[in-house]
Amino acid sequence: MQTTSKEAPTKAGDKFLPLDIAVVGAGLGGLAAAYLLGRAGHRVTVFEAASTITDVGAGIQLSPNVTRLLARWGLGEKVKELAFVPQTLSLRRYKNGEVVGWRKWGEIMERDYGAPYCHIHRADIHNILFEHAKPYINFRPSSTVVSVDPSVPSLTLASGEIIRTQVVIGADGVHSRIRSILVGKPDSATPTGDAAYRTLIPTSLMLKDPELKELVNEGANCWMGPKRHVVGYCVRRKELYNLVLIHPCKGTNETTREVDCDVMRKDFEGFEPRVQKLLSLVDSALVWSLMDRKPLDSWVHKDSKVCLLGDACHPMLPYRAQGAAMAIEDAAVLGNLLSRVTQRNQVPALLQAYQDLRLPRATLAQDESRMNQLTFHLEDGPDQERRDNSMRAAMEVALKELRGEIADTTCVGSENMWGDKEKNDRSFGYDADVHVEKWWAENSGRVLAKAKL
Repeated sequence: MQTTSKEAPTKAGDKFLPLDIAVVGAGLGGLAAAYLLGRAGHRVTVFEAASTITDVGAGIQLSPNVTRLLARWGLGEKVKELAFVPQTLSLRRYKNGEVVGWRKWGEIMERDYGAPYCHIHRADIHNILFEHAKPYINFRPSSTVVSVDPSVPSLTLASGEIIRTQVVIGADGVHSRIRSILVGKPDSATPTGDAAYRTLIPTSLMLKDPELKELVNEGANCWMGPKRHVVGYCVRRKELYNLVLIHPCKGTNETTREVDCDVMRKDFEGFEPRVQKLLSLVDSALVWSLMDRKPLDSWVHKDSKVCLLGDACHPMLPYRAQGAAMAIEDAAVLGNLLSRVTQRNQVPALLQAYQDLRLPRATLAQDESRMNQLTFHLEDGPDQERRDNSMRAAMEVALKELRGEIADTTCVGSENMWGDKEKNDRSFGYDADVHVEKWWAENSGRVLAKAKL
């Protein structure tokens, strides 16, 4: 039986040791980690700068590598109730909407990976995690952490209050204070040259138009154009249509802010009529600049009492839709490992194992996101034609598979990253708990023996 953080075994006769754990940041990764650690029996306090958990954000994608975890934790039915399962992915030419890349999702994802691919409103999954975590945690809103002493460890809040604890998890996002402390200086971000618009459209408006109605009833759509692209899909039981529009921008302001909708519409004037219709329905939108950060060499402070999680250590660009998944995977691995503590001196080995298991995978996801930026934004010409032909070849394979004509659907190296079965297997077939179980089977004797010294 696969073990979860609630059921994780220790050596016969050993007793689980509850720890005082501070989680800084109540985002998706922070709440998932807090839920698992609190449920395992640790004394968890979550420090959040905001005054409350609010209904913010827009759509995000939950791929099978994370929905299988949510189901295992008992959250699957609630996610299914609020999410939308796309049946297809279509990659389109920006000018006319021609489909050049396509893949059947829906039941195919469930068949191949044993878990669904879902679109969900960020606020919905955030609330699900918060409601499940609440019984197991001490939640402290309006608690901005201004500094950390990693050797104690202790936190200092903006109020001046100092909190001593035993483990600190920095889940405080892309502008992480904890990361600066771990790295030893503020890390520098590199402009990608892009910014993102984000908006939500009531599907009730789209259903009045026969052309837009088709988009509501389809799966995910991505219109690829020179230096920009548009992604659209439904969330909240198909009540809202989520739009993310990536476009050139020299700015470096990562703060999400309101934008003039006419400016947004002008940036996508060359896109097909259906995109123009969608944008005509938008009455408010947000924008933020996309900044890139190099992978860190370490996620764990040298004193082995402070670690990072999620965007604090591996911020993802939104070109591969794996940001939320990577943060929740981090939480799964960390929660599973720390559920096995029987002695304080095991913590350094377990935190190091967390880093060893997670850093290479998260770094690869960052790299693939950067690759898709180039793939989606090719100027019209030979490179774009080569990309489209590569995607069409993978689409033909996918259609033949659907008709039962062929079994080999690998399409390794396809410019449609979601059409490359090797990449899909690596991304969506990953099971965080299985990797922890393997590590524990190979290393538990060393960890437990060292604790006896």
